[in-house]
Amino acid sequence: MLDAFARVVSQADARGEFLSTAQLDALSAMVSGANKRLDTVNRITSNASTIVAAAARTLFAEQPQLIAPGGNAYTSRRMAACLRDMEIILRYVTYATIAGDASVLDDRCLNGLRETYQALGVPGASVANGVSKMKDAAIKIANDPAGITPGDCSALMSEVATYFDRAAAAVA
Repeated sequence: MLDAFARVVSQADARGEFLSTAQLDALSAMVSGANKRLDTVNRITSNASTIVAAAARTLFAEQPQLIAPGGNAYTSRRMAACLRDMEIILRYVTYATIAGDASVLDDRCLNGLRETYQALGVPGASVANGVSKMKDAAIKIANDPAGITPGDCSALMSEVATYFDRAAAAVA
């Protein structure tokens, strides 16, 4: 995984070129938006337990068979594993957000996850639904304008949403 700066420099070096004005402008824009990105990741990280719990509570209210005897989240051990997995996915979404790059999410979290869940008999559609609920909760918290760097965050919120959507699609 390369950060944006290393990626641009590596690409220019491979071509034996100086950085272009467009590349420098793109990096400059990234730096100017860095505080918004940091605020977003801080909000999600600081509220991770709330986000996971709210998503799980809503998911289990909609799909009570998951927590009923015989359900995939029945017993405290299985419930804990479910919440742990949701938290791991959320953590990697924050890594992708801070990096502005989904490769860490793909490489270290999502690759092979669907196959693992299938082998364990975990219903992928339910996991995807839980991830979608985390997305809604995280974006609501991250998009609250109180106490963060002022400015339009719609593009960043859209980016964050794509990381959640990517995770949901990977497990469905």
